[in-house]
Amino acid sequence: MRMKTMLLASGVLMCFGGPAFAQSVATTDSEDIVVTGKYTIDEQIDTATGLGLSIRETPQSVTVITSQRIIDQSLDSIADVAANTPGVNVQQVDDVRNTLNARGFEINDYQYGGVPVPTTLAGSQGETMVDSSIYERVEIVRGATGLLTGAGDPSASINLVRKHANKTELGGYLNVSYGSWDNYKAEADVGGALNADATIRARVVGKYKQGDSNVDFYENEKIVLYGVVEADLGASTLVRVGASHQEGNPKGSTWGALPAFFSDGGPTNWSRSKSPAADWTFWDTENQNAFVTLQHEFANGWEVVANYNWTRNSEKTQILYLSGVVDRATGALSNAAYPYSDEGDSVQNSFDIQVKGKYGLFGREHELTFGALHSKQKLETTSFSALAFPAVTDFYNWNGIPNPGFSPVGTLGADIETEQTGYFAATRLNVTDKLKLIAGARIASYEQTGITFGTVLNAKEDNQFIPYAGALYDLTDNHRLYASYTEIFKPQSARDYTGASLDPIVGKSYEVGVKSAFFNEALQTSLAIFRIEQDNLAQLDPLGRLIPGVTPPTVASIAAEGATSEGVEFEVVGEPVQGWNVSLGIAAFKAEDAMGVKVNSDFPRQTIKLFTTYEFEGGTLNGLTVGGGVNWSSKAYSPALLGQIEQDSFALVSLMSRYKFTDQLSVQANIENVTDEKYFSQVGFFDQYRYGSPRSFEVSLNYAF
Repeated sequence: MRMKTMLLASGVLMCFGGPAFAQSVATTDSEDIVVTGKYTIDEQIDTATGLGLSIRETPQSVTVITSQRIIDQSLDSIADVAANTPGVNVQQVDDVRNTLNARGFEINDYQYGGVPVPTTLAGSQGETMVDSSIYERVEIVRGATGLLTGAGDPSASINLVRKHANKTELGGYLNVSYGSWDNYKAEADVGGALNADATIRARVVGKYKQGDSNVDFYENEKIVLYGVVEADLGASTLVRVGASHQEGNPKGSTWGALPAFFSDGGPTNWSRSKSPAADWTFWDTENQNAFVTLQHEFANGWEVVANYNWTRNSEKTQILYLSGVVDRATGALSNAAYPYSDEGDSVQNSFDIQVKGKYGLFGREHELTFGALHSKQKLETTSFSALAFPAVTDFYNWNGIPNPGFSPVGTLGADIETEQTGYFAATRLNVTDKLKLIAGARIASYEQTGITFGTVLNAKEDNQFIPYAGALYDLTDNHRLYASYTEIFKPQSARDYTGASLDPIVGKSYEVGVKSAFFNEALQTSLAIFRIEQDNLAQLDPLGRLIPGVTPPTVASIAAEGATSEGVEFEVVGEPVQGWNVSLGIAAFKAEDAMGVKVNSDFPRQTIKLFTTYEFEGGTLNGLTVGGGVNWSSKAYSPALLGQIEQDSFALVSLMSRYKFTDQLSVQANIENVTDEKYFSQVGFFDQYRYGSPRSFEVSLNYAF
């Protein structure tokens, strides 16, 4: 990291550690912490270390998007949540796929209730479009989390914490809404006890959404169902059984985006409503999950948790890809249209067990956790060849092409089996009242076999050792310094111009920072400085060479050596004054390879994300909540064959208001992109770009009981 950045960060750390900020005293014992506010939690999390620590006790950057925050901003999907998370960026590849990024690298590590789950390329089976209605909160730990996830990325891990059946009396809410482009939504969340002594409880969530879009051809329908039953098998044992099902049925779906260049090398400038799709295209997805959890607490306070998870993600498509450059005079595309159809299915079964508790050593009490996980994923894809590949003679007046028809006989595209096994252990040593040390490791094995579009896969890594170390020191009762270190290991499917898979990504991740609390934990802040080192990071081949035997033509990758990312993140979240909730995140990083060339430059290097609400209590405005926010991103760009696709810095402004007629009945209004900013939501995907949504609104009516 450059010296001036280090000096600046050190100065900020010293300021936050000084007595001027000690006006609020908060206990350092997590069991005694009572956190107030709607954007913070007082629960312990397992996402980073498995030790069940509070956010302040975790030696990494952690953001929690609470259910209230999801409601206030009307965040429908995991991609929406990520787009409003400090330090996280989202690119909309097309109508189904989204690429998430943190600290300069892609996010591919997801967990359901702390259990790792698989994803396909950029979420091609709808993983990033999973609905937020079935989750109590979303935890995002930035940095590497290999201790729990095994093979993974140094960007972040996203843990989706499901809603639990924790109500002993019947309760819930009903919500209906209407928004721009005739979008309708109805949602219900109901739960309560099933027997007189409330030892058996259930909860059901359902959601239906349909509507059009500002983009030509596109319309969508989404169905979400979730149910969970919990039973107390005595005072110390809990069993939880549940399942979820989501269907996405978008029509007029895009595959890819808009051509960025004319044939003379000049940039294009299309309308935001323009779509490269056709009225017959669709991209249906299903996301299903079933789970069983058994949790038991022993008399000595130790706890064991065992999980079984079954996850299925699938897709069925008939889509259209347009590539090439546009003739400025005629609107003709240099390449023929490429229709494509496929059916894909990914199923994972996983088992994990975790034991944790406290033990005494040298006259002090410490924490220990250990466990194991085994998962097996089967991915199959079958493609159906188009019967015609028509020319695009006038993209200016594009109205799609007729459905060319597809072969009734499919061709095996991918048949891949991935198996992972991991054993981990971690302990927190309470060396003194102020100093805590965390040490852990994971032994991870990975095997992937099969075939993908003509290329044979045969990757196997046994007993990879992934260490984890952390330290926390209390400067004062409400200012805690921390540091953490872990290593990175991830096999990858990216291929070079010969068709061979690149070697696994390896590297190291460092982070230091300070976490503070004010106003009796009501307001929390964190400041982090990080550095990530990686080898074999896949980047697009600068010579534009293609992977042999792959259709449509796909640019190969090269392995970037010595890729590093370093930067600073700052976050403020909480309720400094009763009724005023705020979330502010500022992030800046640089990511380069050993030659000083920027990696993943299509993601912005600096972001600011702010959202705040204020609820009036008493007086003529009693029951009114007003709020708003702004998401600012710095310049991003992607090299292309005919130049560079750029998105200058821009800001998206949002507003919301809610009025409670009674404790049960309320109405809420949200406006997104208030200034109607015209911007790219992705740049550079195969020399293309995609526009973000223009100004939109939503009005909802909610009844709670």
